Amino acid sequence: MSKPKNDFKKIALTILFVVVLNFAGHFAFHRFDLTADKRYTLSETSLNIVSEVQEPLYIDVFLEGEFPGEFKKLQTETQQLLEEFKAENPNIIFQFVNPLEEEEQRETTIQSFLERGLTPVNVTVNDKGQQTQEVVFPWAVATCGDRSVKVPLLKNMMGASTAEKVISSVQHLEYALANAINTVAKAKQKKVVILNGNGELQDRYIADFIKSVRDNYYIGPFTLDSVAKSPNETLKYLKKYDLAVIAKPTEAFTDAEKQVIDQFIINGGKTLWLVDQVAMEMDSLYNETGTNLAFPRDLGLNDMFFKYGIRMRPDLIFDLQNTPIALATGEQGSATQYTQYPWFFSPLIYPTSNNPIVSNLDGIKFDFANPIELLGNNIKKTVLLQSSQVSKLIGTPSQVSLDMVSLRPEQKEFVGKGNYPVAVLLEGQFHSVYENRILPFKEASFKNSGTTNKMIVVSDGDIIKNQLDKNGQPLELGYDKWTNNLYANKEFMMNCVNYLLDDNGLINIRSKEVDLPLLDKQKVYDNYTQSQVVTVAIPIVILLLFGVAFTLLRKRKYSK
Repeated sequence: MSKPKNDFKKIALTILFVVVLNFAGHFAFHRFDLTADKRYTLSETSLNIVSEVQEPLYIDVFLEGEFPGEFKKLQTETQQLLEEFKAENPNIIFQFVNPLEEEEQRETTIQSFLERGLTPVNVTVNDKGQQTQEVVFPWAVATCGDRSVKVPLLKNMMGASTAEKVISSVQHLEYALANAINTVAKAKQKKVVILNGNGELQDRYIADFIKSVRDNYYIGPFTLDSVAKSPNETLKYLKKYDLAVIAKPTEAFTDAEKQVIDQFIINGGKTLWLVDQVAMEMDSLYNETGTNLAFPRDLGLNDMFFKYGIRMRPDLIFDLQNTPIALATGEQGSATQYTQYPWFFSPLIYPTSNNPIVSNLDGIKFDFANPIELLGNNIKKTVLLQSSQVSKLIGTPSQVSLDMVSLRPEQKEFVGKGNYPVAVLLEGQFHSVYENRILPFKEASFKNSGTTNKMIVVSDGDIIKNQLDKNGQPLELGYDKWTNNLYANKEFMMNCVNYLLDDNGLINIRSKEVDLPLLDKQKVYDNYTQSQVVTVAIPIVILLLFGVAFTLLRKRKYSK
């Protein structure tokens, strides 16, 4: 009789241990990240953002259904990261949804998603030579209260395979989701101003940028025309903003306008300069001769930039690594035929810097960019973007012609040249351009220098410019309707804004490195039978042997 009592005691102790362990786990919860790259260990910034969510925040992920293994990997990584968020704060509620589950509603669903800006991806599923097409929606939507934001889960990368896109997407997954949570759960605080009054781009050409910025910040226009009559009041009003965007000015700034901007910077205001030092437009080439004159543009900003530690040279960058243009080459019936040609004045720049602003970005499209020369002073300068090694400078004034698409430059023309900076981050204690100079207007609060600040200077105003469709409506920033290519201009611009205004370090999550091993499909196909034996047959055999051995041991033990 002692044996049943002992068994009962063991069972009771086991149950008691499990109950105590679960009860303790309720108060001392902990998850262990055993991955080598710590991909599921949330950054301090993400933890702070998630912990501040005070009401239910819903995340709908549309990565559900039948799709290739690469997207299954993206699905798994997304789910595991969201589980980490939910483990930190139960107010984070997520679900995976298959938007195309109802086949009869397929076309209607796709159209509704397109209207919301959730563009699907057509992928080819290759199974031992048999190819099928599948539609995937690599998107999530985060909603908190009456606020909602779209989250792209798959990064666009021109010329990259699906596997490469997935690796790049997983790299920035934590940033994308944390930024979405921060957007919908946190009230807007920072203010962005678009400066006007000096021939800057019209609102319709920066409409997509404005729309994107509006998700996180207050944004509005402000003209410097009032400086002529009331410069002090203009400066006082401008100081209410946190960031000023100067998008492709074409008219010179007066000394009084420069003093207003200068003191805005000295008093802690951030600036994003998008400036063309050469007057040249792509539209100006579409004439009977296909030519136009590129000449230096004097905006009156040289002394300001010189004081801040840079100089923008009035030259054009001629780059063999470029984006194409589409030109009409004849007619076939009633339809005009277009052919794509390399356009050497439109550099396609791939970031090489590890700075979080450009880390893990795809190619960025420039038009008639100018080189930025770095000067020696106490300001820290970080080159964010630079032209390729096979680029050179064309001095101005110079004639630019569409016939240049037929040029075939030789590599020797670029020896010892190239790598010209076109986007620079400046950080440090800026000194006023009017330090020890007569002021254009009297200002009681004038300062010669301020606290530590930062600004970004880009030598191309077109980098922020979106195209218009046939109805005059703005297209997505970075999308070229003539070549059907989507460049990373929008992501770069948003990263610039976030970096300049980011106080909680959210942008730094983009630098997180994730080592994501993917299955080598070709190797599996070459060893298909062997792979099946190793992954399917052997585990089954081992399980059967274990079952037989366990059964024989039990019979041997209890048959006595």
